[in-house]
Amino acid sequence: MQNIELLAPAGDLERLKTAFVYGADAVYIGGEIFGMRSAAKNFNKEDMAEGVRFAHERGKRVFVTVNIIPRNEEFEQLEAYLKELDEIGVDAVIVSDPGVFSVVKRVIPNMEIHISTQASTSNSIASGFWYNQGAKRVVMARELSFKEIKEIRDNNPADMDIEAFIHGAMCMSYSGKCVISNYTTGRDANRGACAQSCRWKYTLVEEQDNGEYKKVLDDVDAEFFFNTKDMCMIEYIPEIIESGINSFKIEGRMKTAYYVATTVRAYRMAIDEYLKDPENWKFNPMWLEELKKGSHRHFSTGFFLDKTSTKDQNYESASYVRNYDFIGVVRGHDEKTGLPIVEQRNRMFVGDKIEIIGPGKETVHATILEMYNEEGESIESAPHAKQIVKMKLDVEVEEYYMLRKPITSINTL
Repeated sequence: MQNIELLAPAGDLERLKTAFVYGADAVYIGGEIFGMRSAAKNFNKEDMAEGVRFAHERGKRVFVTVNIIPRNEEFEQLEAYLKELDEIGVDAVIVSDPGVFSVVKRVIPNMEIHISTQASTSNSIASGFWYNQGAKRVVMARELSFKEIKEIRDNNPADMDIEAFIHGAMCMSYSGKCVISNYTTGRDANRGACAQSCRWKYTLVEEQDNGEYKKVLDDVDAEFFFNTKDMCMIEYIPEIIESGINSFKIEGRMKTAYYVATTVRAYRMAIDEYLKDPENWKFNPMWLEELKKGSHRHFSTGFFLDKTSTKDQNYESASYVRNYDFIGVVRGHDEKTGLPIVEQRNRMFVGDKIEIIGPGKETVHATILEMYNEEGESIESAPHAKQIVKMKLDVEVEEYYMLRKPITSINTL
């Protein structure tokens, strides 16, 4: 069996550390330039260096996106930036543009190169081309089925890694090559500034012979007809592995640390269960329920099983499904009292019935028994953003554990 890598998104240093603590083997991040998610917080040089140190101390890896489709003037910064990445010690760069690829090979020839999904690699000839140019890994176009990926695997060298997105948002355009954002907002989706215009509500009309316009799709009240569902492949771990995919990629560099923790944790448990006993692996519905406790759109299987259809779109709403609030993360324990120190993320109250998740741990139900502010004063609620509180719970917790509660249970006093 090939080595399996769980690859997580990290929009900043907190999310990078969270991903590794919760079981990711590698993360992909963006610097302050040349990445496809310019709206994400992203990493400056100092944070990137700290993130790489954190990863390497744990035997993990860090990949950096350099996958925009650049204009001529943007190449002026590229060489210096690549040398900086090399000095920091990142493990690979993710590229899509042949020009960027050639500069990487010339400037930092020993750097591992991954071909981005933006390159739309959808056949064994194209993937073999990139491998022969010196790429170590090819990220599959998102429009491929298991059968097609298996054909690519079988017709390329065994040491060429194959990576594919297995969870997260889907683009309505072919491998992200979209210009709707450019047209509606002037923000270039292929240079990292997508405005997600495909999630907006539109009305589709057809011009009639008399010059008037008739609404199309009258049976659809809210016409979010570009709005794709999220991909979720946790029920198909054996099929993913058998198709030859080496790296299981989770989408979401703009998502929260809680999203990273819940998603990585669920896939880590599912993959580890498979690796223990592949022949007797059974899908555990709890893994899917955990994924649904993070903010998400309705799920689909993308193109993996077959071509997409109307069932893979959500025509009614572009809103996220959010049933739980992430209310806090454990930052350590107070030296004097031994109480957990919790950084607040959403309002919480003494008496709240909550759930607690930790790396590789089953979900635990608990009650907030007491809370104290930083001065040691007893408080009944923690309403302030990122407020630091000491908390008495009826269960044991450790650093990086996360607290959540059903949205319906929020105290409105």
